[in-house]
Amino acid sequence: MNIIHSADGNYEVTLMTKAALHWTGLVRWEPPAIYKSSCLINVEFFPFDEQLCSLKFGSWTYDGLQVDLTHAEQKDEDPAKQLEPIEDGIDLKDFYRSVEWDILTVPARKTEKRYPCCTEPYPDITFQITMRRKTLFHTVNLIIPCVAISFLTVLVFYLPSDSGEKIALCISILLSLTVFFLLLAEIIPPTSLVVPLIVTVIVLNVHFRSPSTHTMSPWVRKVFLNILPRLLAMKRPKMDKELSNHLLIRSCNGFETFELFEPFEKTLEYSNRYSPEVRKAIDGVRYIAEHLKREDDESSIREDWKYVALVLDRLFLWIFTTACIVGTFGIILQAPALYDNSKPLKAAGIEGKYNSYDEIIST
Repeated sequence: MNIIHSADGNYEVTLMTKAALHWTGLVRWEPPAIYKSSCLINVEFFPFDEQLCSLKFGSWTYDGLQVDLTHAEQKDEDPAKQLEPIEDGIDLKDFYRSVEWDILTVPARKTEKRYPCCTEPYPDITFQITMRRKTLFHTVNLIIPCVAISFLTVLVFYLPSDSGEKIALCISILLSLTVFFLLLAEIIPPTSLVVPLIVTVIVLNVHFRSPSTHTMSPWVRKVFLNILPRLLAMKRPKMDKELSNHLLIRSCNGFETFELFEPFEKTLEYSNRYSPEVRKAIDGVRYIAEHLKREDDESSIREDWKYVALVLDRLFLWIFTTACIVGTFGIILQAPALYDNSKPLKAAGIEGKYNSYDEIIST
C-alpha cells in the first residue's frame, strides 16, 4: 500500500515492526509510516482562505481481484454501498491541534478505476481534508501593519505641493512598504507600490506651471476653479483687485480731504500740457506701472495654477482614500471563510483530556 502522488518519493517503511498472527490464519501488520503529499494552494483570499487537500491510497501491484480496499467504517458488504462517501473518514484521536490551520471536514471515498489495458478494477481510497487558516496571526502581523502603512499616504496630500517633504514622505512610505514586503515575501501576494509617486509628479507638474509655458484653457478654469472646489468643499479667498480712485490730500491747515483722480490712461491725453521733462517722467512712470501690472497678471495666473494643483491634490486625496477603503474591505469581504461558521473538528487525543496547555505542561 502506498500513497499516490507522493511528495518525497520514499515508499519504504521506516520501522519494521512485528506482525501479529491469529489462530484463524489472519496476519496483522501495522508498520508506522510518515507520508508526504502535495496539494494545490489557492491564495486568492489569503489569509482568509480554505484549502482542500487529497490523500489517495492504493496498491501499485495488485488489482481489485487480488487485494480489495475497504474503509474501516464501511460495514456494508455490498460493492455499490462501499463506493458511497464516508463523512468522518479520518480518525483524529492522535491528531495534535495545529496553530495555523483548523480542520473542517475529513470525508473519505472509495473509487475503482479501470485502465484500457486491463479489465480488472484498481481500487483506491481518497481522503479529502478541508482546512481553514487561522487568521489571528496574519491579521495582527500582516494586514493591520500593511493597511496602516498604506493609509499613511493620505498625509502626503495634506502637504504643500512645492514642499520637499511631500516627496520625501512619499518615498519613505514606499521604502517602508518595500522593506515590509521583502521581510514577508513568502506569505504576501505581490502588489503595486508606485501609484502615490505617479500622482505626486502630476500635481507638481501643474503646480509649477507659469504663463510663459502653459496657457490655462477655459474648460480647465471652469472645472478646476469653479466646479470641483464646490464639490470638494474648498473655498478660495477672494482678492480685491479694484484699485482705489481716491487720493488723500493733506492741506497746510492740517485738514485731510479725499479727491478722486481719473485713471492713468486718461491723463495721458493731456500730456501736451506738460513740459518734455514731465512727459518723459510720465512715460517712465507708465512703463513701471505697465510692468507692475503685467507682473500682477502673471502672478495671478501662477496663483490660479497653484490652486488647480491644490484642487488636484484634494481630488487625489478623496480618490486614494476611497480606493483604499473600498479596495481593502472589498478584498477582505470576498473571502468565503469570513462567512463560514462551521466549527473545526476536535481531536480526541491528549488535548481532549485537559482544559489548557498549562495542565499538559504540569503533568
